[in-house]
Amino acid sequence: METFTPVIVTMAVLAAVIAAVAVIADRMQRPFYSRFDRVRRVLPGYNCGACGLQECIDYAAAVAHGKAGPMGCIPGGPGTAHAIADILNTVAEPGEPVMAAVHCKGGGSEADNRARYEGIPDCHAALLTGNGTKACIEGCLGLGSCVRACPFDALSITGDAVAAVDRQKCTGCGKCLAACPRNLLSLIPHVHKIYLACNNHDYGDQVAGYCTVGCTACEACVNVTPSGAVVMHDNLPGLDYTVPGENFIAAAYRCPSECFVDLVKARPKANIDTKCNGCGECSAVCPVEGAVSGGSGKRHVIRKELCIGCGRCLTVCPVRAIALWGSLGYETNYKGVR
Repeated sequence: METFTPVIVTMAVLAAVIAAVAVIADRMQRPFYSRFDRVRRVLPGYNCGACGLQECIDYAAAVAHGKAGPMGCIPGGPGTAHAIADILNTVAEPGEPVMAAVHCKGGGSEADNRARYEGIPDCHAALLTGNGTKACIEGCLGLGSCVRACPFDALSITGDAVAAVDRQKCTGCGKCLAACPRNLLSLIPHVHKIYLACNNHDYGDQVAGYCTVGCTACEACVNVTPSGAVVMHDNLPGLDYTVPGENFIAAAYRCPSECFVDLVKARPKANIDTKCNGCGECSAVCPVEGAVSGGSGKRHVIRKELCIGCGRCLTVCPVRAIALWGSLGYETNYKGVR
C-alpha cells in the first residue's frame, strides 16, 4: 500500500486545487449572475430585438458582461433605463421618446392606381412586380410588410390600403422602418404631433395629377415658418424637430394639399386679456389672415373660429396679455394613425 501513497497524495492535491478553482470561479461568477438576473427581471420581456440582440436575456447578459449600457431597451423607455442604471450603479440619460410616422396618406380615394396587383401579399414582392400599382411610385404599397414586422401590433393597413400607426401601442422600436421597401416610415419625437405624410419628389401639377394629398413643392410651409425648421430638399419639405419652440402648426395649416398630419384634432385657442396695450405684435406674427384684429393702442381681439392655436402671439406679447384656452384632443380617424 505504501507504494501508492505518492499517487494518492497527488490525486488529493489535484482534487483540492480543482475545488479551490471551482470556488474562486463561482465567486467570480456570482456578481455576473446577480446582475444578469436583476436586469432580466426589469426588462419588459418583449423579445422584439430593438436592442440589436435576439431576445431580452441576450441583452441582460450583455449588460451583465459590461458590453451594453442601460438604454438599449427602447420599448422599456426611461423607466427601464433608470432601473438598469440603478443596478449598474450608474446614471441613465434616455433620449426623447419617439414614435413611428407613415409618410404617405394617399389611399385609394386620393391616389390613382395604374394597375391591379395579384400576387404575394408583400410589399417587397409587389415592388419587384412592375414597381407596385400606384401611379405615385413612392407611395404606400399597402400590403403590410411593416405590419408583420411590428412586434407590438402597432401597425395596420386601413380599408383604403395605407399603413397606419397606433400611437398608443407604438414603442418607437424602429423595426418597421427596415421592413418598408420604400422607406416611408421614420421615427419622430413623441412630443411633436405633426409630420409630413408624403414621400413624393415630383413637382406641381405632376403630383396633383395622380394624388390629391401629395406635396407639390409649393413651399407654402417653408414661407410660413420663419424659424427655418422647414427646408425644401428635392421637392419635399424636411421638418427639423430640433429647432426650439417650433411646433409646425402653421406649416400644416398653410399646406394647400393637406399633406401634413396633425394628431391633435382640437387645439387650444388664444385669448387676449385686458392687459393688452394694443402694440399689434400679435397681429404681425399671426399666420392666419384676420384672426387678430384691433386698432393701434387698443385692446386686440382674437377670432376663435380662425385661431389655429400655434402660439406665436404668446411669444411676442410684451405684456404677457395672451394665453391659450382649452385642452388638446387627439385625432384617430384619418390615414396614418389610429
